[in-house]
Amino acid sequence: MHKHLLVRAEVNSPPLANYGEDKLNQQIKDLVKKINMNILSGPHSAWGDNEGNEGWSSVAIIDTSSVTFHSWTDGIIQLDVYSCKEFAIKNVWDWLSQFDIEKLDYKYIDRDQGFKTIDDNSFSWWDSKYYNTKNKITETYEDKIERLRAKDPFIYK
Repeated sequence: MHKHLLVRAEVNSPPLANYGEDKLNQQIKDLVKKINMNILSGPHSAWGDNEGNEGWSSVAIIDTSSVTFHSWTDGIIQLDVYSCKEFAIKNVWDWLSQFDIEKLDYKYIDRDQGFKTIDDNSFSWWDSKYYNTKNKITETYEDKIERLRAKDPFIYK
């Protein structure tokens, strides 16, 4: 078993320079714990300040492979989770919701024998309060549609 999750997210609250290495390291540790893995080395995080490419990079070597995170000040996050152990991708979405996701594209593949796509999808909108399990809200279907219509009236006519 060789599962690989590739994520590209457009977010409203990317970690910026003042986020801090220790804080990002803790967040990566939280992600590894959330997907029920163990860290062998890291996380190792660093801020890059090359003009046009400012942002954070972080890597954690886990007992089943690795977690790699990149973010940029323009609100893009890219995340790779590669593991020889099953993990629930919904737990990754829950973790990413802390950055206030607007759009999320992902590919989930099995690399055991070649590259077999397990799931390939895109979310056109993201409501952190709705998807974050720590902040589940209860609402009627009609209330949900009204909330979504206010966010994107073109899609929810």
